Amino acid sequence: MATWPTTVAEAEAEQDRLRTLVDLTDVAAPPRTVAGLDVAYGDGDERLFAAVVVLDAATLAPVDEAVATGRPAFPYVPGLFAFREIPALLDALERLTVRPDLLVCDGHGLTHPRRFGLACHLGVLTGLPALGVGKTHLTGEWSMPGERRGDATPITLDGVTVGTVLRTQDRVKPVFVSPGHRMSVDGAAAQVLALAPRYRLPETTRAADHACRAALAGRTR
Repeated sequence: MATWPTTVAEAEAEQDRLRTLVDLTDVAAPPRTVAGLDVAYGDGDERLFAAVVVLDAATLAPVDEAVATGRPAFPYVPGLFAFREIPALLDALERLTVRPDLLVCDGHGLTHPRRFGLACHLGVLTGLPALGVGKTHLTGEWSMPGERRGDATPITLDGVTVGTVLRTQDRVKPVFVSPGHRMSVDGAAAQVLALAPRYRLPETTRAADHACRAALAGRTR
């Protein structure tokens, strides 16, 4: 779009427009590279650091990283949080030398009050497959899955399955996974399980969080 929304009405209209472009079909080829995206705030939330770390999908070894610094691009409004962070995340993505095959966002995709969370928004804008991994529940009905790695239960919104409550490790808190773009509900859960061989959070999320913390510590002293 030519200009970034500045009002709630403009932002909601943009969500409604872009939501029609979301594709919930898995891409045919498995990803060779996967990117974790995260944002950290400093200076009383007046400054942000957006990090993207690209990993080899097979080995989970890092192959590229970029960090962009900026300011929140929109006021804090529940349901419109993505508008604060997306310009900086897009800036970080443009700085990469390796184009990722999959975006793994620290947040939500379809499990959003308007069914258009950060992972949907970034996926549609970039055209890349995307999914969201939330640490906590945002919306929808769900029940606790079993205690073993791989146990899962659906998240439903208005009777439609929009995500998965997924146990990535035995007897640890589950994560809340949802597709963003070019990804199905089941496909998103399978990707996250593969990216979390040892810890609760996928390696993409852990790597992006580390990059954000390093940037925050190094640039706000």
